[in-house]
Amino acid sequence: MSAPAPLSMRQVLLCGALVVTLSMGIRHGFGLWLQPITQEQGWTRQTFSLAIAIQNLAWGVAGVFAGMLADKLGAFRVLLMGAVCYALGLAGMALSPTPTLFALTAGVLIGMAQAGTTYAVVYGVIGRQLPAERRSWAMGVTAAAGSFGQFFMVPVEGQLILHLGWHNALLALAVVVLMIVPLAFGLREPQRGAGAARREQTIAQAVVEAFRYPSFVLLMAGYFVCGFQVVFIGVHMPSYLKDHGLSPQVAGYALALIGLFNVIGTYIAGSLGQRLAKRKILAFIYFGRAVAITVFLLVPLTPWSVYVFAAVIGALWLSTVPPTNAIIAQIFGVAHLSMLGGFAFLSHQVGSFLGVWLGGYLYDRTGSYDVVWYIAIGLGIFAALVNLPVKEGAIPRGAAQPA
Repeated sequence: MSAPAPLSMRQVLLCGALVVTLSMGIRHGFGLWLQPITQEQGWTRQTFSLAIAIQNLAWGVAGVFAGMLADKLGAFRVLLMGAVCYALGLAGMALSPTPTLFALTAGVLIGMAQAGTTYAVVYGVIGRQLPAERRSWAMGVTAAAGSFGQFFMVPVEGQLILHLGWHNALLALAVVVLMIVPLAFGLREPQRGAGAARREQTIAQAVVEAFRYPSFVLLMAGYFVCGFQVVFIGVHMPSYLKDHGLSPQVAGYALALIGLFNVIGTYIAGSLGQRLAKRKILAFIYFGRAVAITVFLLVPLTPWSVYVFAAVIGALWLSTVPPTNAIIAQIFGVAHLSMLGGFAFLSHQVGSFLGVWLGGYLYDRTGSYDVVWYIAIGLGIFAALVNLPVKEGAIPRGAAQPA
């Protein structure tokens, strides 16, 4: 019996891109809620930051299990569960009267939802349904869609807050995110044919193999830095700019510019990954971030300096995602791609947790974000160095066995 025909490239890219646009676009605007929520509820910035930090950590931990389920059952069911959790989490975020409930909804529930509606799950479909020679490019297209979501959704979220208030804006987004449900049907993969050949490897064997391979550990170290930098900037930059006398509109435009230029950066990174060594692309991205942050802190802070920084950092924002996941697929194959991508993303989210939490913690202690900016610079240099020794070739294994 022959295996069912795979999904078309157009279908996978369109539905996957729209899912990531919604999921990532909404979460990139959470920084806009920091001041409205803390001021009305009488909470500290650390309280809000801790909830978002928990969100990132929950996203990383749940991402491993969401990846396992997607590899075994297909992305369709995971996307459905993720969409429902996302809507419930946004509604709970709007209605939570205490920091504890806020942390459980904005933190745990939305984090779990993002695990089931973002890159690890969608990239698993791309890896299984598209040929290897188009994989890095396709991942770049999908990541670019997530960036467009930031460019499109952040201004929309700002307008929703302005016209509806922050409570109703979150409830409106809870309805919008349910659009992921019909899109999930477009990523419903055909079952494997009974005679399909694949390498037999259990989940435990795949995990042990990956963590014993130095290049995977180095990729995880770089991804840790990525999470630290982008979530600190995304959540705390609006407040940083307001503290220095710039209007909220400047922050909104800056986040939108990050999203716009990230469309370009992620697409270019994915396309270059078909022709150049991906480890060198990653090293360039991380070093470029360190340089961009350094220059941003040295020049006078004006709206135009913010916009230039946003454009540069935006081009480097999520451009790490396509090369990192493409290397993982290239080394280990696609049988456990969602799960291994989930483990790498767990490292990313540990970095995200520290970046957003340290931003709030050190601000409350020192009245400044300066120390966290300096840490972000040092980590960027570290990540550039650890990605250079990564080996991108397929890991040596025995011959494939019939399923």
